[in-house]
This record gives sequence, structure tokens and C-alpha cells, in this order.
Amino acid sequence: MDTQSLQAFLAVAQTQSFSRAAEQLHLTQPAVSKRIATLEELLGTRLFDRIGRKITLTEAGNLLLPRAQRILFTVEDSRRALANLSGQVGGKLTLATSHHIGLHRLPPLLKLYTQRHPEVALDLHFLDSELAYQGVVDGTLEMAIVTLAPHPVEQLQVVELWRDRLCFVCAKDHPLAQRSRTQATLSLAELCEVNCVMPGAKTFTHTLIGQRFQAAGLTLPVSMSTNYLETLKMMCSVGLGWSLLPESMLDSELVELPVDTDPIHRPLGYLVHHNRTLSNAARRMIEALENARA
Repeated sequence: MDTQSLQAFLAVAQTQSFSRAAEQLHLTQPAVSKRIATLEELLGTRLFDRIGRKITLTEAGNLLLPRAQRILFTVEDSRRALANLSGQVGGKLTLATSHHIGLHRLPPLLKLYTQRHPEVALDLHFLDSELAYQGVVDGTLEMAIVTLAPHPVEQLQVVELWRDRLCFVCAKDHPLAQRSRTQATLSLAELCEVNCVMPGAKTFTHTLIGQRFQAAGLTLPVSMSTNYLETLKMMCSVGLGWSLLPESMLDSELVELPVDTDPIHRPLGYLVHHNRTLSNAARRMIEALENARA
């Protein structure tokens, strides 16, 4: 059972598409189909059902999926361990980050890293933090630099690097901005009388914010949501609702609201798998992150 066929199998299973799997693997679609056919012939069973344009795993495919992940994980881990013996810093580093961190925290660090380690091929993915967590857990990502989950994940080593203070904000001409000019503070209950725009309900940031309101017996009056903080800022600045944004994103288009509650902080950091042998490239990236924190 060759690893190339297993990689094609995983790519099709994850994307549910032969064409998208081909793009992910930088292959042609016929090449991916051939690898899947070779694997099915070797195993003597179909791995995918093809009904119209829909691709789904068969019972055999579902049985093979976790085993294929473990096989490829072990192979890649062995390759990294052997490559580390040379002491060289090179090869591919598969790294994920959230859009916000990638835009606001990482550029100087990545520039310095690529200058110091030109032999490293950075395979950089911009993903929602929740998807990046899953990628590190299942081994498709070597590490991630994202918003940290509000709960521990057993398989992962998680290190906090920074903290974002989340600020209550609205447009300058929003009714809450006008009310804040005559009141020393606003209550959470007053905020809940007006629509807000928030990160998606399944994001770590939304969970963090929602917990504060739930503790006060309140429900967030969300009218619209998006996982991109830059888009949230735009929606807020044109008056579509109040929101919470990192302090670093505040500018003249927004008014920070004085709210009678303790500050809400969002932890940011990196995560790696406990059982994964890190490449020298990943070790140097962690050193760079720790130096940036210091």
C-alpha cells in the first residue's frame, strides 16, 4: 500500500471532490482517479460511492479513513525524525494561522524567519482557528498560530503568546454612541436592546463573548455574523450593529463604548501535537514566536 494512493484517498475524503483533491495535491484529476482505483483494486473493495456529482465514503472507506491517517502520520513523523538528525533547517513547514493574526501579528516575524531560513518552504494556510485545531489534531498541519480554544484539547500542546483585549464598539452615529455621551457606562442589558454583529456562532471568539452574556442571563441579539474580523469592522462602522473587536483594530471610524463589565481578553498562541516529532523548521518557528513574545 503506497503512501501516494493513501494521500489521494485522504484528499478526496476531506474535500469530497476529485477535482478539489487534485488541486490540493497539485495533480491532474485523472491522476487522482488512477491512484484511488489502484488502492481499491489492492483492497478489493470500493472506497467511494459516486452518485451524480456527490462523493461519499463507503463503509470500507469509513473504516480505512482513520487507519490511513495514522499510517501517513507515522511515515511523515519518521521522515522528520530522520531529517532532524542532520541539524539542517529546511523542507516544508505546513503552518496555519487565522486571517487576523496573519495580517496583524505575523508579518514581521515571518519576514525575519524566511530571511534566516531560506531553505524552508512555508506552506501557509489561512484558516478559521477551529479548522486549524482540527488540522493539527489529524496531522495535516504541523502547527498553527490561532485564537486559542476556551477548553483544553488532550492531544495538543497549546502555548499562549498574546492577549487581545476585546472592545465594545459601534459607529460614530450609532444610537449607542449617542447614549454613551450622556451615560458614564452602559450595561450589558442595554446592549442587548440593540442588534449586534458578531463572529460566527461556532467560533472560539463568539463562545468567549457569549459566555459573558450568558453569565448575566442575557442572549446576544445577533443580526449578522462573519468569521472575518475585518468584515465585522466594516459592518460595525457603517452602523449595522455594535460589536467587539481587538483593541488594535480601533480607529476614527469607531467609537469605543464604556460598558459596565470586566474586560474580555482573547488568548492567541500556537499549538502542536503532543505525539508529533517536530521538524527543525517548526522548532525554529517556535523559537521565533517565543522571542516575539519576549
